[in-house]
Amino acid sequence: MAKAIYRTVVLVSFVLITTLALAQAESLKPAVILPTELEFAPNPAGYQIAKVVGDSTKPGPYAIRLRFPAGLRIEPHFHPDNRIVSVISGTVYVGYGDRFDETKLKAVPAGGFWTEPAGQPHFALTK
Repeated sequence: MAKAIYRTVVLVSFVLITTLALAQAESLKPAVILPTELEFAPNPAGYQIAKVVGDSTKPGPYAIRLRFPAGLRIEPHFHPDNRIVSVISGTVYVGYGDRFDETKLKAVPAGGFWTEPAGQPHFALTK
C-alpha cells in the first residue's frame, strides 16, 4: 500500500512539475527577421550574441545568432537544453568532452551543423 501511495505521489509530482514547466514556456509568435535587423551585443566569453526570437534563459523555443572572432577558444561547458548549431560563415572547430583537447576538434565549415545534447560537455575554437 505504501509503495502504491509513493508511486502516485511521484507520478502526480512529475505531472505537476511538467505542467508548470510547460505553462511557463514562451509561445512562438509569427516573426520575420532580416539579418540587418539583428542587434549584436558583446558577451563576456569573447563573442557577440543577437537574440533572434524567444528567450534562451527560459523554457520554450528560441533562436540566437553568435559571431565568434578569430582565435576564440571556448572552454568545456554544457547547456541545460538541447541545441542544434548551424555555421553560417567561416569554420568552427568543435569537440566533446570535459577537457579541452585539440585532437578531438572537428572542423565544421559554413553549411555544417553540430548538436549539443543537454548536459553534454563540449568546447570550440576559431582560427
